[in-house]
Amino acid sequence: MPTISRFYGIQIRMFFDDKHGPHFHANYGEFRAQISIADGKILAGDLPPRAKKLVQEWRLLHRRELLDNWKRARRQESLVDIEGLS
Repeated sequence: MPTISRFYGIQIRMFFDDKHGPHFHANYGEFRAQISIADGKILAGDLPPRAKKLVQEWRLLHRRELLDNWKRARRQESLVDIEGLS
């Protein structure tokens, strides 16, 4: 599962999984979450409140890029890195 972004100790990863539709994975220390691109709903796992807020802010800023990467993943193409928060 490729890492497509990193910021504040958070890693964002993505791969194709047709069970949940467009989503990404956020890892922060020992915490893991699977997050819907469309609405930010946590599909599995959890993150601490501050990390969750940062991931949601990042998701809103990069929703289009996330969806483009999701389409690439479905076609088994290389994913494009997405800028993190600064």
